[in-house]
Amino acid sequence: MEPQGSEPAERFRASVQAFVADLVPRDWRGIGALDPIERGTFQERTRTALAERGWVAPAWPREYGGAGLGPAELVVVMEELTAAGIPYGSDNDEFGITMLRWSDPTLLHRFLPRIVSGEYVFAQGFSEPGAGSDLASLSLRAEPHGDQWVLNGQKLWSSGAHKANWTFVLARTNPDAPAHRGISMLLVPLDQPGIDIRPIRNLTGEADFNEVFFDNATTELGLVVGEVDRGWTVAMTLLGFERGATALKAPIRFRNELDRLIELVRERGLHRDPDIRRRIAWCHVQVEQLRCHGLRTAATLIAGQEPGPAAAAFKLLWSEYHQRATELAVDVLGLDALTPTGRSSPNWFHTDDPGAPNSSASWTSVYLNARAGTIYAGSSQIQRGIVGELVLGLPKEPRPAPTAAR
Repeated sequence: MEPQGSEPAERFRASVQAFVADLVPRDWRGIGALDPIERGTFQERTRTALAERGWVAPAWPREYGGAGLGPAELVVVMEELTAAGIPYGSDNDEFGITMLRWSDPTLLHRFLPRIVSGEYVFAQGFSEPGAGSDLASLSLRAEPHGDQWVLNGQKLWSSGAHKANWTFVLARTNPDAPAHRGISMLLVPLDQPGIDIRPIRNLTGEADFNEVFFDNATTELGLVVGEVDRGWTVAMTLLGFERGATALKAPIRFRNELDRLIELVRERGLHRDPDIRRRIAWCHVQVEQLRCHGLRTAATLIAGQEPGPAAAAFKLLWSEYHQRATELAVDVLGLDALTPTGRSSPNWFHTDDPGAPNSSASWTSVYLNARAGTIYAGSSQIQRGIVGELVLGLPKEPRPAPTAAR
Protein backbone atom coordinates (compact mmCIF):
# COMPACT_ATOMS: atom_id res chain seq x y z
CA MET A 1 0.00 0.00 0.00
CA GLU A 2 1.87 3.05 -1.29
CA PRO A 3 0.34 6.40 -0.25
CA GLN A 4 2.04 8.04 -3.24
CA GLY A 5 0.22 7.98 -6.51
CA SER A 6 -3.38 7.33 -5.47
CA GLU A 7 -5.67 10.20 -6.44
CA PRO A 8 -7.25 10.74 -2.97
CA ALA A 9 -3.85 10.64 -1.26
CA GLU A 10 -2.34 13.12 -3.72
CA ARG A 11 -5.28 15.53 -3.31
CA PHE A 12 -4.81 15.33 0.43
CA ARG A 13 -1.05 15.80 0.01
CA ALA A 14 -1.69 19.05 -1.85
CA SER A 15 -3.77 20.34 1.06
CA VAL A 16 -1.01 19.45 3.54
CA GLN A 17 1.58 21.20 1.37
CA ALA A 18 -0.63 24.31 1.26
CA PHE A 19 -0.92 24.21 5.06
CA VAL A 20 2.88 24.03 5.37
CA ALA A 21 3.35 26.92 2.94
CA ASP A 22 1.03 29.13 5.01
CA LEU A 23 2.67 28.15 8.28
CA VAL A 24 6.39 28.68 7.60
CA PRO A 25 8.29 31.68 6.18
CA ARG A 26 9.85 31.58 2.72
CA ASP A 27 13.38 31.20 4.07
CA TRP A 28 12.34 28.30 6.33
CA ARG A 29 15.06 25.67 6.79
CA GLY A 30 13.45 23.64 9.58
CA ILE A 31 12.82 23.94 13.30
CA GLY A 32 16.41 22.96 14.01
CA ALA A 33 17.56 26.35 12.67
CA LEU A 34 15.65 28.28 15.37
CA ASP A 35 17.08 29.45 18.66
CA PRO A 36 15.38 28.15 21.85
CA ILE A 37 13.01 31.15 22.21
CA GLU A 38 12.01 31.10 18.54
CA ARG A 39 11.60 27.34 18.72
CA GLY A 40 9.20 27.57 21.69
CA THR A 41 7.12 30.27 19.98
CA PHE A 42 6.97 28.30 16.73
CA GLN A 43 6.03 25.05 18.49
CA GLU A 44 3.19 26.77 20.34
CA ARG A 45 1.86 28.36 17.15
CA THR A 46 2.25 25.10 15.24
CA ARG A 47 0.44 23.04 17.87
CA THR A 48 -2.50 25.45 17.75
CA ALA A 49 -2.65 25.25 13.95
CA LEU A 50 -2.35 21.46 13.97
CA ALA A 51 -5.00 21.12 16.69
CA GLU A 52 -7.45 23.17 14.63
CA ARG A 53 -7.15 20.55 11.89
CA GLY A 54 -7.07 17.59 14.26
CA TRP A 55 -3.48 16.79 13.29
CA VAL A 56 -2.06 16.71 16.82
CA ALA A 57 -3.64 13.24 17.06
CA PRO A 58 -4.57 12.70 13.41
CA ALA A 59 -5.83 9.12 13.78
CA TRP A 60 -8.40 9.95 16.48
CA PRO A 61 -12.07 10.64 15.61
CA ARG A 62 -13.05 14.29 15.12
CA GLU A 63 -15.38 14.27 18.10
CA TYR A 64 -12.39 13.77 20.41
CA GLY A 65 -10.10 16.35 18.81
CA GLY A 66 -8.54 14.23 16.06
CA ALA A 67 -8.91 14.27 12.28
CA GLY A 68 -10.20 10.74 11.68
CA LEU A 69 -7.44 10.07 9.14
CA GLY A 70 -6.86 6.64 7.69
CA PRO A 71 -3.34 5.18 7.53
CA ALA A 72 -2.67 6.39 3.96
CA GLU A 73 -3.49 10.01 4.84
CA LEU A 74 -1.60 9.64 8.12
CA VAL A 75 1.54 8.66 6.19
CA VAL A 76 1.10 11.71 3.94
CA VAL A 77 0.89 14.04 6.96
CA MET A 78 4.00 12.47 8.45
CA GLU A 79 5.94 12.67 5.19
CA GLU A 80 5.09 16.29 4.43
CA LEU A 81 5.53 17.69 7.94
CA THR A 82 8.76 15.75 8.45
CA ALA A 83 10.13 16.92 5.09
CA ALA A 84 9.35 20.51 6.10
CA GLY A 85 11.03 20.11 9.48
CA ILE A 86 7.80 20.64 11.44
CA PRO A 87 7.08 18.64 14.64
CA TYR A 88 3.76 16.82 14.58
CA GLY A 89 1.58 14.35 16.43
CA SER A 90 1.21 13.54 20.10
CA ASP A 91 3.32 11.29 22.30
CA ASN A 92 0.00 10.09 23.73
CA ASP A 93 -1.53 9.13 20.37
CA GLU A 94 -1.17 5.38 20.82
CA PHE A 95 -2.55 5.61 24.36
CA GLY A 96 -5.53 7.56 23.05
CA ILE A 97 -6.21 4.93 20.39
CA THR A 98 -6.06 2.26 23.11
CA MET A 99 -8.63 4.24 25.13
CA LEU A 100 -10.83 4.40 22.02
CA ARG A 101 -10.66 0.63 21.81
CA TRP A 102 -11.46 -0.06 25.48
CA SER A 103 -13.07 2.96 27.20
CA ASP A 104 -16.64 4.23 27.37
CA PRO A 105 -17.59 7.62 25.80
CA THR A 106 -17.73 9.37 29.19
CA LEU A 107 -14.05 8.66 29.81
CA LEU A 108 -13.13 9.52 26.23
CA HIS A 109 -14.87 12.90 26.29
CA ARG A 110 -13.20 13.70 29.60
CA PHE A 111 -9.62 12.83 28.64
CA LEU A 112 -8.96 12.85 24.88
CA PRO A 113 -9.70 16.54 24.13
CA ARG A 114 -7.52 17.53 27.10
CA ILE A 115 -4.68 15.40 25.77
CA VAL A 116 -4.95 17.16 22.40
CA SER A 117 -5.00 20.59 24.04
CA GLY A 118 -1.94 19.73 26.12
CA GLU A 119 -3.76 20.15 29.43
CA TYR A 120 -3.21 16.46 30.26
CA VAL A 121 0.24 14.98 29.66
CA PHE A 122 0.56 11.25 30.31
CA ALA A 123 3.52 9.05 31.21
CA GLN A 124 3.58 5.26 31.08
CA GLY A 125 3.63 3.26 34.31
CA PHE A 126 4.45 -0.30 33.24
CA SER A 127 7.94 -1.54 34.21
CA GLU A 128 9.03 -2.17 37.80
CA PRO A 129 12.36 -3.15 39.41
CA GLY A 130 11.25 -6.80 39.29
CA ALA A 131 9.05 -6.60 36.18
CA GLY A 132 10.67 -5.42 32.97
CA SER A 133 10.44 -7.72 29.96
CA ASP A 134 8.54 -10.12 32.25
CA LEU A 135 5.84 -7.50 32.78
CA ALA A 136 3.26 -9.96 34.11
CA SER A 137 5.27 -10.28 37.33
CA LEU A 138 4.47 -6.68 38.33
CA SER A 139 3.63 -6.15 42.00
CA LEU A 140 2.34 -2.58 42.41
CA ARG A 141 -0.94 -2.99 44.28
CA ALA A 142 -4.19 -1.09 43.84
CA GLU A 143 -6.92 -1.73 46.40
CA PRO A 144 -10.44 -0.27 46.36
CA HIS A 145 -11.42 1.91 49.30
CA GLY A 146 -14.80 3.60 49.01
CA ASP A 147 -14.88 5.49 45.72
CA GLN A 148 -11.10 5.37 45.20
CA TRP A 149 -8.22 3.06 44.37
CA VAL A 150 -5.27 3.22 46.77
CA LEU A 151 -1.92 2.44 45.11
CA ASN A 152 1.30 1.26 46.73
CA GLY A 153 4.50 0.21 44.96
CA GLN A 154 7.06 1.45 42.46
CA LYS A 155 7.37 1.96 38.71
CA LEU A 156 10.67 2.27 36.83
CA TRP A 157 11.87 3.75 33.49
CA SER A 158 8.78 5.98 33.22
CA SER A 159 9.79 8.25 30.35
CA GLY A 160 8.75 11.88 30.79
CA ALA A 161 7.07 11.34 34.16
CA HIS A 162 8.83 14.42 35.56
CA LYS A 163 7.05 16.51 32.90
CA ALA A 164 3.67 14.74 33.04
CA ASN A 165 0.62 15.33 35.21
CA TRP A 166 -1.06 11.94 34.63
CA THR A 167 0.11 8.36 34.26
CA PHE A 168 -1.56 5.19 33.00
CA VAL A 169 -0.54 2.49 35.45
CA LEU A 170 -0.66 -1.28 35.27
CA ALA A 171 -1.52 -2.34 38.81
CA ARG A 172 -2.29 -5.68 40.44
CA THR A 173 -5.90 -5.45 41.58
CA ASN A 174 -6.38 -9.17 42.30
CA PRO A 175 -3.28 -10.73 43.92
CA ASP A 176 -4.94 -14.15 44.05
CA ALA A 177 -5.35 -14.40 40.26
CA PRO A 178 -2.76 -15.95 37.89
CA ALA A 179 0.09 -13.68 36.73
CA HIS A 180 -1.51 -12.39 33.52
CA ARG A 181 -4.86 -11.86 35.22
CA GLY A 182 -5.80 -9.67 38.11
CA ILE A 183 -4.07 -6.66 36.48
CA SER A 184 -5.91 -3.41 35.70
CA MET A 185 -4.92 -0.28 33.80
CA LEU A 186 -5.68 2.79 35.92
CA LEU A 187 -5.47 6.51 35.13
CA VAL A 188 -3.69 8.23 38.02
CA PRO A 189 -2.99 11.96 38.59
CA LEU A 190 0.68 12.54 39.36
CA ASP A 191 0.26 15.84 41.19
CA GLN A 192 -0.61 14.47 44.63
CA PRO A 193 1.21 13.92 47.97
CA GLY A 194 1.37 10.12 47.66
CA ILE A 195 3.60 10.15 44.54
CA ASP A 196 7.37 10.72 44.47
CA ILE A 197 9.03 11.10 41.03
CA ARG A 198 12.81 10.71 40.87
CA PRO A 199 14.53 11.35 37.52
CA ILE A 200 17.28 8.94 36.40
CA ARG A 201 20.28 10.28 34.49
CA ASN A 202 21.25 8.26 31.41
CA LEU A 203 24.43 7.88 29.31
CA THR A 204 23.91 11.23 27.56
CA GLY A 205 23.77 13.05 30.89
CA GLU A 206 20.08 13.80 30.45
CA ALA A 207 17.25 12.72 32.76
CA ASP A 208 14.52 11.51 30.43
CA PHE A 209 13.12 8.62 32.45
CA ASN A 210 12.24 8.20 36.09
CA GLU A 211 11.40 5.94 38.98
CA VAL A 212 7.98 6.68 40.48
CA PHE A 213 6.99 5.70 44.01
CA PHE A 214 3.34 5.29 45.07
CA ASP A 215 2.69 5.59 48.81
CA ASN A 216 -1.07 5.42 49.39
CA ALA A 217 -1.59 7.42 46.20
CA THR A 218 -5.21 7.53 45.04
CA THR A 219 -7.34 7.77 41.93
CA GLU A 220 -11.05 7.60 41.21
CA LEU A 221 -12.59 4.15 41.18
CA GLY A 222 -14.01 4.71 37.69
CA LEU A 223 -10.70 5.64 36.04
CA VAL A 224 -10.07 2.16 34.62
CA VAL A 225 -9.27 1.58 30.95
CA GLY A 226 -11.12 -1.60 29.98
CA GLU A 227 -12.40 -3.93 32.66
CA VAL A 228 -11.07 -4.39 36.16
CA ASP A 229 -8.62 -7.34 36.29
CA ARG A 230 -8.39 -7.37 32.46
CA GLY A 231 -5.61 -4.82 32.06
CA TRP A 232 -3.16 -7.24 30.47
CA THR A 233 -5.22 -7.35 27.28
CA VAL A 234 -5.45 -3.56 27.28
CA ALA A 235 -1.67 -3.28 27.70
CA MET A 236 -1.05 -5.63 24.78
CA THR A 237 -3.37 -3.51 22.64
CA LEU A 238 -1.40 -0.41 23.60
CA LEU A 239 1.95 -2.03 22.80
CA GLY A 240 0.58 -3.25 19.47
CA PHE A 241 -0.61 0.23 18.48
CA GLU A 242 2.62 1.76 19.77
CA ARG A 243 4.71 -0.54 17.59
CA GLY A 244 2.29 -0.10 14.70
CA ALA A 245 2.52 3.70 14.92
CA THR A 246 6.30 3.45 15.13
CA ALA A 247 6.25 1.37 11.95
CA LEU A 248 4.55 4.28 10.17
CA LYS A 249 6.70 7.09 11.61
CA ALA A 250 10.16 5.63 12.11
CA PRO A 251 11.06 4.85 8.45
CA ILE A 252 10.40 8.49 7.49
CA ARG A 253 12.61 9.74 10.31
CA PHE A 254 15.31 7.16 9.61
CA ARG A 255 15.37 8.19 5.94
CA ASN A 256 15.89 11.83 6.91
CA GLU A 257 18.55 10.80 9.40
CA LEU A 258 20.34 8.67 6.78
CA ASP A 259 20.36 11.67 4.41
CA ARG A 260 22.09 13.67 7.16
CA LEU A 261 24.58 10.83 7.66
CA ILE A 262 25.40 10.82 3.94
CA GLU A 263 25.88 14.58 4.15
CA LEU A 264 28.25 14.05 7.09
CA VAL A 265 30.22 11.47 5.08
CA ARG A 266 30.61 13.97 2.22
CA GLU A 267 31.62 16.76 4.60
CA ARG A 268 34.37 14.51 5.97
CA GLY A 269 35.58 13.53 2.49
CA LEU A 270 34.85 9.84 3.09
CA HIS A 271 32.33 9.30 0.28
CA ARG A 272 34.90 7.38 -1.79
CA ASP A 273 35.98 5.09 1.06
CA PRO A 274 34.85 1.58 0.00
CA ASP A 275 34.05 0.39 3.54
CA ILE A 276 32.02 3.52 4.31
CA ARG A 277 30.14 3.16 1.01
CA ARG A 278 29.38 -0.48 1.80
CA ARG A 279 27.99 0.43 5.21
CA ILE A 280 25.92 3.31 3.81
CA ALA A 281 24.48 0.90 1.21
CA TRP A 282 23.56 -1.52 4.01
CA CYS A 283 21.80 1.30 5.88
CA HIS A 284 19.88 2.24 2.73
CA VAL A 285 18.65 -1.33 2.28
CA GLN A 286 17.58 -1.52 5.92
CA VAL A 287 15.65 1.77 5.78
CA GLU A 288 13.85 0.60 2.65
CA GLN A 289 13.02 -2.66 4.37
CA LEU A 290 11.64 -0.72 7.36
CA ARG A 291 9.60 1.44 4.98
CA CYS A 292 8.03 -1.67 3.47
CA HIS A 293 7.20 -2.95 6.95
CA GLY A 294 5.53 0.37 7.68
CA LEU A 295 3.40 0.20 4.53
CA ARG A 296 2.38 -3.37 5.39
CA THR A 297 1.36 -2.16 8.85
CA ALA A 298 -0.67 0.63 7.25
CA ALA A 299 -2.45 -1.95 5.09
CA THR A 300 -3.22 -3.97 8.24
CA LEU A 301 -4.73 -0.91 9.91
CA ILE A 302 -6.77 -0.07 6.80
CA ALA A 303 -8.24 -3.58 6.99
CA GLY A 304 -9.42 -2.74 10.53
CA GLN A 305 -6.97 -5.08 12.25
CA GLU A 306 -4.65 -4.40 15.18
CA PRO A 307 -0.90 -4.69 14.40
CA GLY A 308 -0.61 -7.82 16.56
CA PRO A 309 2.56 -9.81 17.32
CA ALA A 310 4.05 -9.20 13.87
CA ALA A 311 4.86 -5.66 15.06
CA ALA A 312 7.57 -7.25 17.23
CA ALA A 313 9.60 -7.94 14.08
CA PHE A 314 9.63 -4.26 13.24
CA LYS A 315 10.80 -3.27 16.71
CA LEU A 316 13.59 -5.84 16.48
CA LEU A 317 14.71 -4.60 13.06
CA TRP A 318 14.69 -0.85 13.72
CA SER A 319 16.39 -1.02 17.12
CA GLU A 320 19.26 -3.14 15.81
CA TYR A 321 19.52 -1.09 12.61
CA HIS A 322 19.78 2.16 14.54
CA GLN A 323 22.67 0.93 16.63
CA ARG A 324 24.71 0.08 13.53
CA ALA A 325 23.77 3.31 11.72
CA THR A 326 24.83 5.49 14.65
CA GLU A 327 28.01 3.43 15.09
CA LEU A 328 28.83 4.32 11.49
CA ALA A 329 28.27 8.02 12.28
CA VAL A 330 30.69 7.81 15.22
CA ASP A 331 33.28 6.09 13.00
CA VAL A 332 32.88 8.88 10.44
CA LEU A 333 33.40 11.50 13.16
CA GLY A 334 36.57 9.76 14.33
CA LEU A 335 38.36 11.52 17.17
CA ASP A 336 35.79 14.34 17.08
CA ALA A 337 33.34 11.88 18.68
CA LEU A 338 35.49 11.96 21.83
CA THR A 339 35.13 15.75 22.18
CA PRO A 340 31.70 16.46 20.66
CA THR A 341 30.71 20.04 19.92
CA GLY A 342 27.40 21.70 19.13
CA ARG A 343 24.04 20.87 20.65
CA SER A 344 22.83 17.39 21.49
CA SER A 345 19.89 15.97 19.61
CA PRO A 346 16.55 16.73 21.30
CA ASN A 347 15.29 13.36 20.01
CA TRP A 348 15.91 9.87 21.31
CA PHE A 349 15.28 8.10 18.01
CA HIS A 350 17.09 10.19 15.41
CA THR A 351 19.69 12.90 15.07
CA ASP A 352 18.91 16.60 15.18
CA ASP A 353 15.92 18.33 13.61
CA PRO A 354 15.94 19.57 9.99
CA GLY A 355 17.78 22.86 9.69
CA ALA A 356 20.14 22.18 12.58
CA PRO A 357 23.90 21.94 11.96
CA ASN A 358 25.22 18.41 11.44
CA SER A 359 27.07 18.60 14.77
CA SER A 360 29.17 15.90 16.39
CA ALA A 361 27.19 16.32 19.63
CA SER A 362 23.90 15.49 17.91
CA TRP A 363 25.34 12.26 16.52
CA THR A 364 27.09 11.13 19.70
CA SER A 365 23.98 11.75 21.82
CA VAL A 366 21.73 9.74 19.51
CA TYR A 367 24.43 7.03 19.36
CA LEU A 368 24.31 6.72 23.15
CA ASN A 369 20.52 6.63 23.20
CA ALA A 370 20.52 3.91 20.53
CA ARG A 371 22.36 1.60 22.95
CA ALA A 372 19.13 1.22 24.90
CA GLY A 373 16.95 0.61 21.84
CA THR A 374 17.37 -3.16 22.01
CA ILE A 375 16.29 -3.18 25.68
CA TYR A 376 13.36 -0.82 26.25
CA ALA A 377 9.83 -1.61 25.01
CA GLY A 378 10.78 -5.29 25.11
CA SER A 379 14.34 -6.52 24.62
CA SER A 380 15.52 -8.08 21.36
CA GLN A 381 15.42 -11.50 23.03
CA ILE A 382 11.77 -10.97 23.94
CA GLN A 383 10.93 -9.76 20.41
CA ARG A 384 12.56 -12.84 18.88
CA GLY A 385 10.53 -15.03 21.21
CA ILE A 386 7.30 -13.30 20.14
CA VAL A 387 8.14 -13.64 16.46
CA GLY A 388 9.20 -17.26 16.81
CA GLU A 389 6.23 -18.44 18.87
CA LEU A 390 3.33 -16.19 17.79
CA VAL A 391 4.26 -15.41 14.16
CA LEU A 392 6.23 -18.46 12.99
CA GLY A 393 4.47 -20.98 15.24
CA LEU A 394 7.68 -22.41 16.70
CA PRO A 395 7.52 -24.27 20.02
CA LYS A 396 8.06 -22.35 23.23
CA GLU A 397 11.51 -22.22 24.76
CA PRO A 398 11.97 -25.17 27.14
CA ARG A 399 11.89 -24.17 30.78
CA PRO A 400 14.75 -25.32 33.03
CA ALA A 401 14.01 -28.39 35.08
CA PRO A 402 13.20 -27.67 38.73
CA THR A 403 16.12 -28.09 41.09
CA ALA A 404 15.75 -31.06 43.41
CA ALA A 405 15.44 -30.14 47.07
CA ARG A 406 18.40 -31.15 49.23
